Amino acid sequence: MAFTAKDVMTLRERSGAGMMDCKKALTESDGDMEKALDLLREKSLAASAKKAGRIAAEGLVDCFVCMECGVGVIVEVNCETDFVAKTDSFKTLVASIAKHVAKKNPANVDELMAQTFADDESMTVADMINSAVAKIGEKITIRRFERIEGVVDSYVHMGGKIGVLLQVSADDDKVAVHDVAMQIAAARPTCVRREECDLAELEHEREILRAQAMNEPKPKPAAIIEKMVEGRIEKYFKEVCLLEQPFVKAPDESVAAMINGRFDVVRFVRYEMGEGLQKREDNFVDEVMAQTNKVK
Repeated sequence: MAFTAKDVMTLRERSGAGMMDCKKALTESDGDMEKALDLLREKSLAASAKKAGRIAAEGLVDCFVCMECGVGVIVEVNCETDFVAKTDSFKTLVASIAKHVAKKNPANVDELMAQTFADDESMTVADMINSAVAKIGEKITIRRFERIEGVVDSYVHMGGKIGVLLQVSADDDKVAVHDVAMQIAAARPTCVRREECDLAELEHEREILRAQAMNEPKPKPAAIIEKMVEGRIEKYFKEVCLLEQPFVKAPDESVAAMINGRFDVVRFVRYEMGEGLQKREDNFVDEVMAQTNKVK
């Protein structure tokens, strides 16, 4: 079956693959468009497998909020380079994943990857990712996501480096709610209120503060040390508890005072892109030697 230049362009638009790859796929499939698409998908799987060992520690954090259905999503998707993370195609990919999570409510990343893609039911999310890998040329990983139902707001900072998803009891004052979301992005709280602090982490902090007090040049009685520790724990609460933090726009008042009972903060999720991930370390000498060996 013969094919035309228009067929090649159509396949390229449908698959996102390169012109020569589309032409080769149509040749191998004897001009059958659907078989050519299958061939390109198979090749994208192979391309994805080749890139599986690479480190994907760049990427984006993005949020999606559906006001009508009361669903908010935050997602982190990783790639290999900051250059790719800044491209429109990668930004569109991340946004589409966030919308998919809002619509299909997967329980975890594995379930997400197995679901049929919300924007194209003819493929799974895994197929869509593999196709993007083939097109973009880098390893792409959906690292994590969170989905919240209720009254939600979001804030994305630094072009996708930090994202916040915030659930509140009411959003009658949308400006104040959004201010809280920005506060979370800027001040890095770990919980809403002190009752939610991790007890093990709190006791660990007490041990550190107790050791610091005992190591001070002038010895102090145990009772005095405990009072010092508890005083410093109060300062610790003001650092990690959202409602007790100084409000970034008016540091003389706390976040709780700024809210002033207009709504309750139910919970929040804060993602910082790449936190805890191993970063790729490029070695220029090794790279040159590798290229030299290839030439030989």
